[in-house]
Amino acid sequence: MFTIKRNVISKMLLGATVISVMATSTMVSANEEEWPQDTVRIIMHTKAGGSADVFMRTLAESLEPQIGQSIAIINSPGGGGASQMSRVRSAEPDGLTLAVNTLSHFTGMLTNLEGVFAIDDFSWIATAQSDPNLIWTRTDSPISDLDDLINEAKQRDGKVTVGGFGPQGSTQHIGMSMLENVAGVEFEWVPFNATPDIVAAVLGGHIDVGMSNLSGAQAYFDAGRLKGLGVHGEERLESLPDVATFEEQGYDVDSSWVQVRGIFGPAGMPMELQQQIADAFHEAMQTEHYQAYARSAGVTDSWMGPEEYTEFAYQISEVAQQELDK
Repeated sequence: MFTIKRNVISKMLLGATVISVMATSTMVSANEEEWPQDTVRIIMHTKAGGSADVFMRTLAESLEPQIGQSIAIINSPGGGGASQMSRVRSAEPDGLTLAVNTLSHFTGMLTNLEGVFAIDDFSWIATAQSDPNLIWTRTDSPISDLDDLINEAKQRDGKVTVGGFGPQGSTQHIGMSMLENVAGVEFEWVPFNATPDIVAAVLGGHIDVGMSNLSGAQAYFDAGRLKGLGVHGEERLESLPDVATFEEQGYDVDSSWVQVRGIFGPAGMPMELQQQIADAFHEAMQTEHYQAYARSAGVTDSWMGPEEYTEFAYQISEVAQQELDK
């Protein structure tokens, strides 16, 4: 029986970071090896403007000149990742079709996509980010912190609406379920395909609060149109220092349940090619341009290569299954 230990995700990510940092001094530049010569397609599971989309478009600006060929970002939302994953699974394993994944890909294969996709259908190449979720609402809302949100849910008998990416069982939904469990309340989950859609629904008064990573909503915080209610992470976000974590507000959830963004491709990619791609992405992440974005967005760099990431995929699926079984 696989046993969950608190902070298991952050421990796995930290271990992989140490391994990668030790290996950086011997890393071979992607320009010194043969990269598949054609446009590299990177398929997204969200609409343009979401947190994952902003991440990949920013990184591509550093990656494209490094590998010496063009990168096409293709948005293929729908089905909680099903549209994107179908395109990736059917692609040639030549390194020219890649995609960005989050934890919701792993939880989806246990819920709405169970029996449709499996971990073995893909090559898990590299991680790039870990990123806490936060709950937020429009600035004129009477809800100002988690206590207000919980009290509102009790008064309205579970009719407080929360928007987030993906259906029930997605990464953000599981995070919200953790809060429900410790607070003894229920919320009404409303699924969306991208953070901008969640923002529009909150600002339009169609839902009460949203849950997402910061980067996809940051412009609205900067403009004073959104306010944070709580950070589901171990620390406050540098860009939102006044927004307390769940634990600081007295809600003892597993603060290691953070978003992870990685790179994956179709099954059958040679390990040497996977490692070459992982090295290229990780080198691009070290540029000043990318690092400026990452720090302002409040994300943490993650450096797993193909072997570590494949192991992580199986481990995190075990963690997710136990959370879903609660």
